[in-house]
Amino acid sequence: MSLIEQHDALLLDLDGTVWEGGRAIEGAVDFINSCGLPSIYVTNNASRAPENVAEKLAAIGLKANASDVLTSAQAAVTLAGEHIEPGAKVLVIGADSFRDLVRNAGYTVVSSADDQPAAVLQGFDPEVGWAQLTEGALALRQGAVYIASNLDSSLPTERGLAVGNGSLVAAVQSATGIEPVSAGKPEPAMFVQAAHLIGSQRPLVVGDRLNTDIAGGNAAAMNTFHVLTGVSHEMELIEADTEHRPNFIGESLAEMARGANEVRPGAQGGFTARVDGKDVLVDNGNPNATSVQALRTVLEVAWSMPQPPRYIQPVSEKAESVIRGWR
Repeated sequence: MSLIEQHDALLLDLDGTVWEGGRAIEGAVDFINSCGLPSIYVTNNASRAPENVAEKLAAIGLKANASDVLTSAQAAVTLAGEHIEPGAKVLVIGADSFRDLVRNAGYTVVSSADDQPAAVLQGFDPEVGWAQLTEGALALRQGAVYIASNLDSSLPTERGLAVGNGSLVAAVQSATGIEPVSAGKPEPAMFVQAAHLIGSQRPLVVGDRLNTDIAGGNAAAMNTFHVLTGVSHEMELIEADTEHRPNFIGESLAEMARGANEVRPGAQGGFTARVDGKDVLVDNGNPNATSVQALRTVLEVAWSMPQPPRYIQPVSEKAESVIRGWR
């Protein structure tokens, strides 16, 4: 039985998993459309309305509408309801679509700290600058509740890792000494909400970032599948603590069509791994074995160690050839 057949829905991250800066990652669209499972797209990017995200998904060939999208901006608005009264004034640092969500939830959107907002909600928008950040900082010093859509320090784009919402939040936090409550991943509530929206009992969380996608899925007690197409690569996996370790690892989404035992950590591809002091030695390997098979072999051993290994040492020529590209 394939990994896909063991689950009833996919909770898919977007940036680094399905696309990079809106450009589809190779093979992702074909797999999602053909896998036979319903999907909901769970994204920490708060810069677009769900309707706009759905339009972009449709533009790359995916069948999606607004109800298939859950953004961290939506999660932040839901979280705000636990901290402020209905109809309260809210200062939003972020995109116009974020302000629309706040307004549609019945709150009064303001733009100045002079309006005495009850809360400051901050989400990513490429147009955020000094003026918005300053109004937020002034409002927080006056006692407003601070809620961030997410704390991702970086954002994958087609040009590389750009500044993310967490880095902009850090500027406000540095100026005020006030730490925000975060609504998005890795908080488990966002995944629980997504599973509820799609009516899933056995969801599989899929993402590229260990400290958000995988940590959040694990915290929600859901199975997690990590793809190597985005932020977190081999060495981060090897050094990951328990909370950040995925159940399954693949080079791409298509590997979810394999059996669960093929994509979970364990010896495969003819590789062997063993502990030698503080290092892990990797030996053997079939002629057609792949880098990700070596990685899964190493992870089973590395994750059994009390501390991350100092070095991953290839012994065979095959191990050397595949490990050379790890980062």
